[in-house]
Amino acid sequence: MSQTDLARPVLQLRNVTRVHGHGPSEVHALRGVDLAVHPGEFVAVMGPSGSGKSTLLTLAGGLDRPSGGEVLVEGVELGGLSRTGLAAVRRRSVGYVFQDYNLIPALTAAENIALPRELDGTSGRTARREALAALTELGIAELADRFPEEMSGGQQQRVAIARALVGDRRLVLADEPTGALDSATGEAVLAVLRARCDAGAAAMMVTHEPRHAVWADRVVFLRDGRIVDESIGRDAETLLLLSSRNGAGR
Repeated sequence: MSQTDLARPVLQLRNVTRVHGHGPSEVHALRGVDLAVHPGEFVAVMGPSGSGKSTLLTLAGGLDRPSGGEVLVEGVELGGLSRTGLAAVRRRSVGYVFQDYNLIPALTAAENIALPRELDGTSGRTARREALAALTELGIAELADRFPEEMSGGQQQRVAIARALVGDRRLVLADEPTGALDSATGEAVLAVLRARCDAGAAAMMVTHEPRHAVWADRVVFLRDGRIVDESIGRDAETLLLLSSRNGAGR
């Protein structure tokens, strides 16, 4: 990777706003957010319910468009892309872990993971090999040929994480990725995300747990759609203090 690639953010939000509704029902989910996530960086996002955390992720992943400002992934401004171009960026560059998993019921675990790769032109054999490697990395290779209805919620969550990590994803976005997992499994998943960042990817994770946020290089705190605080480093005591001050556990 060149020095230019290292210097350029994988994800950049410039003065991003998102407004839902109109008139009396208007809700400002995000208000002038500026944020950059660089190669190798793991960023955690915390804040109280309704602070704009999930909205931030959906805009970063190109699943929604901002009302104002710009969202760039690897230097490409998402607002200027067609629906086809946006879908291509999501398949090639962005891995997204949804809270509700979003697995396709009619496909096995391996097929769910391989599908984005096949849609992007990877051969079926190669896509399955990559899917099995991702399942193995998450410690669930035995789930490869099971359908979602044959898995527990925690197993579905890990399959969804494997899908987000398969291939050369430069940006991983995770919305409460450990929510359905026991403590030990959750820590193992965070270790995998940390390892991906250490290998050069960028990640942004929404969490309400300070003990999970300590895996990140940086923690940003949202309140009422604005970034109101930030912590650099993995100091659990400082994170607990900032979380309490900013209502992040509510």
